[in-house]
Amino acid sequence: MITFLREGLRASTSPFALLVLAPLMGASLVSGAQAQGAPAVPPLPKEEVALELDTITVTSGKTEDKAIDDLAGSSVVTRRQIDLLQSSRVSDVLQGVPGVAVQETGTDPGQAVNIRGLQDFGRVNVLVDGARQDYQVSGHGANGTFYLDPELIGQVDVVRGPVSTVYGSGAIGGVASFRTRTIDDILAPDERYGAVQKLGLGTNGAGVVTNSMVGARIGTAADVFGQFVYRNTNDYRDGNNDKIQDSDSELTSGLFKFNVSPADGHTFSGSALLQNYTFTNNGDTGTGTRFSNDVTANTYTLGYRFNRPDNPWLDLSVKGYYTTTEDNKRVVTPSRTYGSLGVKPSDRLDYSMETLGFDISNTSRFDAVGLGHALTFGIDGARDRGETLDRAGGYGSAFTPSGERSLFGGFVQDEVRITPWLRAIGALRFDSYELDGGGVHADGSRVSPKLTIGVEPVKGIEFYGTYAEGYRAPSITETLIQGSHPFPIFNILPNPSLRPEVAHNLEGGVNVQYDDVLKAGDRFRAKVSVFQNRIDDYIDSVPVGPRYNVPVVPGMPVSACAFAPEMCLIGIQDQQYRNIARAELQGAEIEAAYDWGGGFVTVAGTVIEGRNDITGDPLNSVVPNRISTTLGLRLLDDKLTVGTRLTLVDDSKKNVANPTGGYGLVDLFASYRYDENISGDITIQNLFDRQYTQYLNSEPSPGLTAKFGLTVKFASR
Repeated sequence: MITFLREGLRASTSPFALLVLAPLMGASLVSGAQAQGAPAVPPLPKEEVALELDTITVTSGKTEDKAIDDLAGSSVVTRRQIDLLQSSRVSDVLQGVPGVAVQETGTDPGQAVNIRGLQDFGRVNVLVDGARQDYQVSGHGANGTFYLDPELIGQVDVVRGPVSTVYGSGAIGGVASFRTRTIDDILAPDERYGAVQKLGLGTNGAGVVTNSMVGARIGTAADVFGQFVYRNTNDYRDGNNDKIQDSDSELTSGLFKFNVSPADGHTFSGSALLQNYTFTNNGDTGTGTRFSNDVTANTYTLGYRFNRPDNPWLDLSVKGYYTTTEDNKRVVTPSRTYGSLGVKPSDRLDYSMETLGFDISNTSRFDAVGLGHALTFGIDGARDRGETLDRAGGYGSAFTPSGERSLFGGFVQDEVRITPWLRAIGALRFDSYELDGGGVHADGSRVSPKLTIGVEPVKGIEFYGTYAEGYRAPSITETLIQGSHPFPIFNILPNPSLRPEVAHNLEGGVNVQYDDVLKAGDRFRAKVSVFQNRIDDYIDSVPVGPRYNVPVVPGMPVSACAFAPEMCLIGIQDQQYRNIARAELQGAEIEAAYDWGGGFVTVAGTVIEGRNDITGDPLNSVVPNRISTTLGLRLLDDKLTVGTRLTLVDDSKKNVANPTGGYGLVDLFASYRYDENISGDITIQNLFDRQYTQYLNSEPSPGLTAKFGLTVKFASR
């Protein structure tokens, strides 16, 4: 069987054939069980079901709904799924979500989320407990990363496309909302206080992780929760057994939360998330100056919620937040270019981004003119303050300039139930921005509409169509960047005349949900969508100005090119962020799951392409087509879950900058729950030690890696 899988993965040129094979795999397993006279398996408890599409989400529209009922490209990753695969990076967490990729480098724990081929500079609105993560440093890698360890994550909600009108400005690609752990992750409703301790170990650089959580409920009026996470990773080896230098890091993190309910329906809440990462690297390319990095990524929130069943007119949420990400870098070994500028070991380069924001909304539920309404009003705003302190050559402050940007928005949305089989969502969002820095001021505003219609002609099958617009203001860096690239030498020019990007998204989809399909107690869920996202005034870095020659030897004067042209690169141009008239992305996604009690099978697939409509050139941010499927079996009275995940990536980006060939990966997992208090997990990633580099990443990914985890819980009722 293993030989067959290995050869099949090597030979695979069309990963989407698996869309057909995966459901058949599930059907054959069920048929085999029935043939042997296996008894019907009763429905599993909610927390054990592998159907993440049944999980409640609020990210698309502020109102609670199952992902399978959401009229949008919505997905949910639960804590159970994160534990099952022992995710150690956000890229592991989101690997099975259609339309989503994560750009990362093995030498920096920071990661950037890509949704439907869009990323960087806030095109994907990344939220942690509702707080924007707007940190950004320019380089050869992603222009916009965030720091969050999977052990801190309780759930991830993803909305693809510019359809989440209610969650802030800029999200023309989508929203990735991360909820950190809460007291409900460790205590059952009838438990008063308790503690959970997890210890994890791994091979091939995965290192050690410890996760300590404690919580207590103080009557019915309050609760407190605390968490401490420590992770220490080592340099890993890729599929060729080559060590990836500087891929080690150390994390120390703490999380504290409280909820206070002084009266029925009233809840005050607060959280503080503190993370500190230390690591060393020499840039995105591995050839620059080597720095030691000390990163702090902190998020603080305060909130108030009023929600009571006897008052449908008020479902009020008020939240304020403050996030700060700082990277204090110190030179370890300067490159030749930096050394020629007088840069010495211990010289400082500090990046920071502070974001202060708020989010206020209310939903009123009522009937009018024979129609059911969920009417939501809201306002939100954020102020980003980026600062670069550069005493290590000046390139950092040139490419990541200091400045401030303010975003403000308001929205109204009405979800209308017209008939039992027909519903509609209409929304308008107003966005405005102001940007200041380097003597430059820019501002703008716009109103963006959204209309969605959902029709359920047959019970269990609902079709929907959406037209939605989105608005993204230029970032501080895109507007103010100014300096010379160290080598080869060329200038990067500012552009205070940048116009905001405007997205026009057309999307159609179908949600399918049936129970008792092949046997009593089984469940089938599926979401399929197709989309076309046209972006006017898309911002990209393009060559500008006349061509000129530059030396290939660092420190060699440009004038030498007139006498020794063989020592120079010919035809270099300056670079500048500019609005290209139009970019277009289109594609299709599928997410499906079947759970028959004794096991489950899931499928997630994406086909996407994007291009510059003026030049016809492909957009480099569009990732290759991909499909993943997970097959799991439950044994020993559901105490043991074993399974495999297959991920196939095609070679559709082989002719694009930073190309990579197609590849296939096999992961194995096993989870044993001795009882409700003791559990153990084993995961083997990249079973066949495949050598590959994920598209857009600067370093090859890890080869064969095994992870082991043990979790022990104590609680009192």
